[in-house]
Amino acid sequence: MRILLIHQYFLEKNDGGGSRFNEMTKAWAAQGHEVTVLAGMVHYATGKKEERYQGKFTLKDKNFYDHVDVVRCHVSESYNSSFLGRLWAYFSFVFSSVYAGLFKVKGQHDVILVTSPPLFVGITAYILSVFKRLPFIFEVRDLWPESAIDTGVLQNKLIIKFAYWFESFIYKKAKLINVLTPAFRTKLIEKGVPEKKILFIPNAADFSLAAAVEKDFNALEFKQSMGLDNKFVITYVGAHGVANHLIQLLDAAELLKDSNVVFQLIGSGMRKESLIEEKNKRGLDNVIFRDPVAKAEVFKYILASDMGASVLKKVDTFKTIYSNKTFDYMSCKKPTLLAIDGVSRALVEEANCGIYVEPENPEAIAAGIRQAMASPERLIEMGQNGYNHAIANFDRSVLASRYLDHMKTVVK
Repeated sequence: MRILLIHQYFLEKNDGGGSRFNEMTKAWAAQGHEVTVLAGMVHYATGKKEERYQGKFTLKDKNFYDHVDVVRCHVSESYNSSFLGRLWAYFSFVFSSVYAGLFKVKGQHDVILVTSPPLFVGITAYILSVFKRLPFIFEVRDLWPESAIDTGVLQNKLIIKFAYWFESFIYKKAKLINVLTPAFRTKLIEKGVPEKKILFIPNAADFSLAAAVEKDFNALEFKQSMGLDNKFVITYVGAHGVANHLIQLLDAAELLKDSNVVFQLIGSGMRKESLIEEKNKRGLDNVIFRDPVAKAEVFKYILASDMGASVLKKVDTFKTIYSNKTFDYMSCKKPTLLAIDGVSRALVEEANCGIYVEPENPEAIAAGIRQAMASPERLIEMGQNGYNHAIANFDRSVLASRYLDHMKTVVK
């Protein structure tokens, strides 16, 4: 098959972060399929643009994966400046990706696959589907505009009204809609989407990369090299934004000053600087901030930790999502400290692979950590449970093949 993927946040090669489609495209290419990606130039977490993209409207990203061509498309660097700046960044990608899809992408394709958020990438998918006469599949990684409304990012009533109208429009035009959690399926059915139109191919665990890193890796030596010997290390990997609400981990750290707990936060985002200022103001020596690192390096930090943290702001919309970082912890056999209610909680409790603590409740988070520390054998057991559950239900290679099977059904 020849797949045209539209993904504003498709990562750079070996970049850290949400690598769902980086791994999916590699799996598809390994099976002999051709993939072209229309991707953005601005990193979703940092809001920054690499120097090689400066002054470019589109640019082919050379030396990517075999049989995977990536065309980077302009995104305004106003992304993290304000709400209006982010909105303009969304639409700047729409304009540049439509242009790239029409004039820079060579050859024929069989299907368009577009993944959201942002919701407005659906505009690119629809326009290209009309001009190229191709079916498109729309993927929902996060319920939008609900998540933007719940976190206070989206407040303008006219834009909210337009977003809901466009959401309904794009669901009607898509041949199939993939959702990442069962709760998303329920929400879409409530919105009037026919059940037969909805697929469920969730996030996945990256066992091959975890195994490759672990093969020649000494976790104890790595931990000692960071000066964390004899520390109970809880690692968070991901964005430092409004939705993540990482201040709750700093609040818990303040309550755990009398223990050997260390929180290690790896990544970037619009709230990172203010979090660092708060850490310094409170004198939280048990909180460490690290810059984003490549995916393989991320796994080293996880393997050298005692737990992995998955946390979000306490809003109803986030009860519908699976936290993708939880799957990374599972693949590394590390238990999860989960401060997300809903389907993420159900997943962790079903797999028996971590502990749930109430989001935005520092006392509950600290108490849960103290309870976990008291049972080291139980921590090992939960880590193994998570690995076993993920390999049975969330293996990326299996899910990638399943996705292909569905794509084939819509090809003309």
